[in-house]
Amino acid sequence: MASELNRPDSQGKVRDIYDLGEELLLVASDRISAFDYILPDEIPHKGEILTRISKFWFEMFEHVLPTHYITTDVDALPNKFLGYRDYLAGRSMLVRKAEPIAAECIVRGYLTGSGKKEYDQTGTIKGIELPEGLVEASKLDEPIFTPSTKAAIGDHDENISFAELKKKLGSDLAEQLRQYSISLYNKAAHYAEERGIIIADTKFEFGLIDGHVTLIDECVTPDSSRFWPLEGYEAGKTQPSFDKQYVRDWLKANWNMQGDAPHLPKEVIEETSKKYIQAYELLVGEKFVPMKESL
Repeated sequence: MASELNRPDSQGKVRDIYDLGEELLLVASDRISAFDYILPDEIPHKGEILTRISKFWFEMFEHVLPTHYITTDVDALPNKFLGYRDYLAGRSMLVRKAEPIAAECIVRGYLTGSGKKEYDQTGTIKGIELPEGLVEASKLDEPIFTPSTKAAIGDHDENISFAELKKKLGSDLAEQLRQYSISLYNKAAHYAEERGIIIADTKFEFGLIDGHVTLIDECVTPDSSRFWPLEGYEAGKTQPSFDKQYVRDWLKANWNMQGDAPHLPKEVIEETSKKYIQAYELLVGEKFVPMKESL
């Protein structure tokens, strides 16, 4: 059980992180966050799905740039973790340690969310001019790079312009992040669309290893992306999704964002788990079987 593991060296909204010296062990829990709040309920199989989808993309992207991924094989872990094999199998990833770059690299291929809200007010997204007449879920002529700050747990990320990112990181590094992010998005979006999923937007994170920009954290998952079904897509309306937008929508309808986050109804928890599983099966092309069942 997760509670029986030693206390992690650090913890994100979803992942518990163990420092192994030259490497890190990332353990994706079944926790879910929305609007920068960690919700009190877990989503069955979510951590394993995030890890397995990330592994899939890391292996696909390793020819584009270095990644921090090493293995998801629990037998490669230090002996002190092997007593927790059943829990760690499928949801743990051994990675190279990197110096994180303090930015979230968001690429938008479609107009929705906070980008749509800003566009309605200004006709732009953080200084990027967009054509007139776009509506909810409009496909953009070209994907756009709209970074944000990387906030601590409990704080809110803040969208910033590319010019602000250059001031923060330096022009050369900022330009590398933009080029890598758009290249990765295009590769993922093309692949996913052939399998019936529109990647409306996604978030990448990068770090430095030996001075080289390296892809880290998770990668093109239902937590870090908006996944829409290609079948039935129509601009001008809210799209059904294979991601946590379902949870966000329930929270917006049932909570004023004040105080502690509420418990999710059983049917919301179950439906969210089904959506994550569906995303995995469409992208990876195989039926999702929890690792514990195959050990």
